[in-house]
Amino acid sequence: MDQTNWSWRDLVTLCKPRVVVVMLVCALVGMALASPTLPSPQAVAFGLVGIALSAGGAAAFNHVVDRRLDAMMLRTSRRPLATQRMPTPVALAWATLLSVAGIGLLLWQVNALTAWLTLGSLLGYALIYTTFLKRATPQNIVIGGLAGAAPPLLGWTAVSGQLGPEPLLLVLIVFAWTPPHFWALAIHKRDEYARAGVPMLPVTHGEAFTRLQVWLYGWLTVAVTLLPFVIGMSGALYLLGVMALNARFMVWNWRVWRGEDPRAPLAAFWFSIRYILGVFGVLLLDHYATGWAWG
Repeated sequence: MDQTNWSWRDLVTLCKPRVVVVMLVCALVGMALASPTLPSPQAVAFGLVGIALSAGGAAAFNHVVDRRLDAMMLRTSRRPLATQRMPTPVALAWATLLSVAGIGLLLWQVNALTAWLTLGSLLGYALIYTTFLKRATPQNIVIGGLAGAAPPLLGWTAVSGQLGPEPLLLVLIVFAWTPPHFWALAIHKRDEYARAGVPMLPVTHGEAFTRLQVWLYGWLTVAVTLLPFVIGMSGALYLLGVMALNARFMVWNWRVWRGEDPRAPLAAFWFSIRYILGVFGVLLLDHYATGWAWG
């Protein structure tokens, strides 16, 4: 493969832009909830750009580490490094540039707490999860999910400059949601993971066990998403909205658990993305509609 036949679009692909957009939405909600009024435009702008650059850098590192694995899986076989159309040193330099620029911008224009938390998330995803956990244990998604759950916390600290129980609860929501979200995809892609030698739960423990875990973790997610109302972080509008979302979420998880529809796991995976965006969207709507202020 000609490694000079790459373009700027490949650089964008390395950043996993769709994943980054979901992360930025979660970060933006964290920013909004951190302030009883509209947050500072400067904190929002620099915070989102810094988080986006860092997330893109972490994603690019993921491409570098997983390039041989990606080549063995249909879902990822057309990535720039998997096809060998981009030299690995170019991708590594791009990942480093994005990461340094993102952390540097946060440190310079936002605050040190957000910069260090973002660095920890970057290292957790790019090194601990991608390099070690992904290949070491079928619980990789559960343990490594903490790094991916950080965006609402980063958004919160970018505006407030401090930690608290509310942003940690937002992290817990994403953390609980990650296993049923990704295990649904893992069921759909079980054969590919098996060929690649990745110990995903459907490969090591079978599909029936994984379907049960999707169902059980789905209920855990439902319970955690009710906590903002329980602790007084949100009001009735959020409760009604999240209950409706949870009902649809569990319908899909039930279909996965039953195992009667081979299309259910992939459909559940795609719905779960809309679900988590909906949960944070309703939380944001409730925040501004009720004029809630932390006291």
